[in-house]
Amino acid sequence: MNLDFFQITFLGVLQGLTEFLPISSSGHLILPSLLFSWNDQGLTFDVAVHVGTLVAVLLYFRKDILRLTLAWLKSFAVRQNTEDSRLAWMLIVATIPAGIAGLLLNDYVEEYGRSLLVIGVTSIVFALFLYWSDKTGSKQLSMAELNWKTVLLIGFAQVLAIIPGTSRSGVTMTAALFCNLDRRAAARFSFLMSIPLILGSGLLKGLDLAAEGGAAVEWLVLAYGALVSAVVAYFCIHFFLQLIERVGFVPFVIYRLIMGFLLLTLAF
Repeated sequence: MNLDFFQITFLGVLQGLTEFLPISSSGHLILPSLLFSWNDQGLTFDVAVHVGTLVAVLLYFRKDILRLTLAWLKSFAVRQNTEDSRLAWMLIVATIPAGIAGLLLNDYVEEYGRSLLVIGVTSIVFALFLYWSDKTGSKQLSMAELNWKTVLLIGFAQVLAIIPGTSRSGVTMTAALFCNLDRRAAARFSFLMSIPLILGSGLLKGLDLAAEGGAAVEWLVLAYGALVSAVVAYFCIHFFLQLIERVGFVPFVIYRLIMGFLLLTLAF
């Protein structure tokens, strides 16, 4: 990983801005190496800045996470499900398909999926799906009204996010909107779903780094990148939740379409 201070800062900010917006953080992190001939920061740095965004989402939703965790633990003791414990179980189940897919397909995607053509196509295709879902979904249901069929559909939709350019948050929000969740509920459920996946990915890569005996300077680079992405992501979550209630997802659809067509132009 051969990055200077500006590149590390730029990539940390980029990750913080894009992780929770429906525009694909992994796709954006690939672009600097493809467009500006930067050294590819690699998946290890990608995971480090993803861990930064994990810290951000944990802090932002700390009250919800504590409430859901306590309700989930209590469900074992009293053998009784509440609305909060049910939601906690749903979040766990919803992350299983993507977790399995990540373990099985990650190496294949890293080798064949990190290209301008793939990112351009997925940016356009899933932008259109997002627009369709935002326009046709009734947007009437809250997270409390989720059912198991809806949760499983969102969970399997998240599997598609392993393809660069798809956007994990984008595809899960799209599925949630198709299932008639309101915009804020779709976004909050997507954010909470991200926690187990980012945590699991970070732990696996952290173990790999420890086994390789990474140099001290590399750990400092990773820590700084994670800090930058955490700060930016925290404020991004806050303003995004306010924005989508007022204007919806159209600005993000337009951005994805423009980016997708530009990438396809460069690819060809």
